Amino acid sequence: MTSTPTPPVADQRPHSFTAHGITVEDSYFWLKDPRYPSVEDADVLAYLKAENEYFEAVMAPHQPLVDELFAELKARVKEDDSSVPQRDGDYEYWWAFEEGGQYRKWYRRPADGGDATIILDEPALAEDKEYFRLGGLDISPNGRLMAYATDTNGSERYTLRVRDLVTGEDLPDIIENWRYGLVWATDSASFLYTDADENWRSKTVWHHRLGDAQGADRIVYREEDEEFGVGLGRSQSRAFAILSTGTNTTSEIRLLPTADLMAEPALVSARQAGREYDLDERGGTLFIRVNDTHTNFRIVTAPVAAPGDWTELIAGSDAHYLRSVTSFENLLVIEERIDGLSQIRLRDYDQGQERHIAFPEASYDAGLGNNPEYHVDRLRLSYDSMITPATVYDYDIADGTLDALKTQEIPSGYDASQYRTERLMAPARDGTLVPVSVVYRHDFPRDGTRPLHLYAYGAYGYAVPPGFAASRLSLLDRGYAFAIAHIRGGDDLGYQWYLDGKLNERTNSFNDFVDVGRFLAKEGYSSAGRIVASGGSAGGELMGAVINQAPELFGAVAAHVPFVDVLNTMLDADLPLTPGEWQEWGNPIEDAEAFRLIQSYSPYDQVRAQDYPPLLVTAGLNDPRVTYWEPAKWVAKLRKMKTDDNILLLKTNMGAGHGGKSGRFESLREKAEEIAFFLTFNRGEKEEFRSGAASS
Repeated sequence: MTSTPTPPVADQRPHSFTAHGITVEDSYFWLKDPRYPSVEDADVLAYLKAENEYFEAVMAPHQPLVDELFAELKARVKEDDSSVPQRDGDYEYWWAFEEGGQYRKWYRRPADGGDATIILDEPALAEDKEYFRLGGLDISPNGRLMAYATDTNGSERYTLRVRDLVTGEDLPDIIENWRYGLVWATDSASFLYTDADENWRSKTVWHHRLGDAQGADRIVYREEDEEFGVGLGRSQSRAFAILSTGTNTTSEIRLLPTADLMAEPALVSARQAGREYDLDERGGTLFIRVNDTHTNFRIVTAPVAAPGDWTELIAGSDAHYLRSVTSFENLLVIEERIDGLSQIRLRDYDQGQERHIAFPEASYDAGLGNNPEYHVDRLRLSYDSMITPATVYDYDIADGTLDALKTQEIPSGYDASQYRTERLMAPARDGTLVPVSVVYRHDFPRDGTRPLHLYAYGAYGYAVPPGFAASRLSLLDRGYAFAIAHIRGGDDLGYQWYLDGKLNERTNSFNDFVDVGRFLAKEGYSSAGRIVASGGSAGGELMGAVINQAPELFGAVAAHVPFVDVLNTMLDADLPLTPGEWQEWGNPIEDAEAFRLIQSYSPYDQVRAQDYPPLLVTAGLNDPRVTYWEPAKWVAKLRKMKTDDNILLLKTNMGAGHGGKSGRFESLREKAEEIAFFLTFNRGEKEEFRSGAASS
């Protein structure tokens, strides 16, 4: 017999601060290494190592279940999977995995016929590396050059290189600290990019000429406001680089012709607090999506020569939440949401005639796929639902038909007829009806005896789509239901739905989640103590808040890279994301009310002496978004304060960041660990649901 592992106990070291007349004690402050992003403190590293060893010891007896689940998850992955080729200029491009491969190879071939060539070999780039992630690749207008960026430690500080696709050799050009944006000049001799500064903030758009050292790059635009960051994109016509700067609530855009990157960027419309806009361009006309007169946005046009002279094209609407506008040469495409459901609207330029693309199910998620060319006869679309795997469609614009090019293959087998999905409306405590998407096996009994996995995010206006996930089948086939709570803080029911879950309304998100859980229990989908829950990042903050509020509701909870030390993070203006986050959470440095509100719900600050459900918490040592010490401090405080003997695990990826381990199978193993944790430690779960017997 083996003894029960003993969890590590972190030291408590006196530390306090006072703000707005309020003194806060923080005895685990020492877990934040002052040398971050370098983590060298021996005591900190020792504690994280001890937690990892405890995690391994607790999970060791359950490794056969983890292995079983991993085998299930891997068997649902088409190992030699590939994307559908898409034309861009003179070539078609696609990616493919080889059997057993963790990473993709990228290919192209002449569009008029010819042999395929490998343009990027991720497995070769990732060889002998603990972590590898491709940040993106972009082909030059002449088709000869390819810029690509890689991250080898999870810090999201990418190194960008340029490859000659004729010779297959990389040019001497190297850009360090690249961040998510690149636009080629029309002549393919230079490009624009953004980088991350010492605080991991993108504040500058740079112009790089091929052959120059990075130190010689020219500043095109620099943002001085500490709350604003810069982004970079291009118009569908490729005639303009789009230089955007903004916060979560305010935006400002400048245009720069790709034919002359030395020109002065032209301001479209000066920033106005609380006003967001984005745009595309066609034939000298701008199509601008803006929320100046309606919360759900409207679309206006303006000449490029007079970008501030706006004429309304599509008015704002309570029913239609306008989410994007793309101006192809031959039609305008608007992605929107109606009653929470994704829709794609096509509009004729000459007559203004409109139509929506019809999809085959009542509840689904759909959107524009990869459509790189300016003129389109067939629109590439993405589609899935809670029971339909990811499908790639081409929509024929002339005859209005959908052509399914590829549906995600489940090699181990999948029969959609064995599952059912519903869209419910759950009443929150203030009377608001919250949408809930539920999926379960056809023989699932609604008698409260079965466990249920409840998931949500609820921040930044991100709507969790009612889409397909093969990993859920491992729970569904063991008797679980799976539900997505479309809580306030996302924009599922329009932009106001987002506003109703942020800043002073932030607690609506937490209350919605708890109320959805109680509603599902009342309706017989599960019962209190049988519901497992998970969320990551801001969704991890949600997990921390709801277990403080209603710990009895949950049988087990997984919080991935959780943003749980909200008050301390929002008080630290030197952290990478903090200034840009004040528009989402409030600024407790300057605003006493914001301080009190954040303190009242911050999961770390609100840990109390009570019983908590079993918890699995993850972190990434190199995570620049949610720093490792947030989950570490939270777990340390929970160990000290909680009054139960339920399991509490912290796993820190010592060589990864916000997204966990890289490689498609390594990430599946982490998902297998989460599922095994739920099956093993769910307080209300019966033995039959661990083996899969419930579905036999």
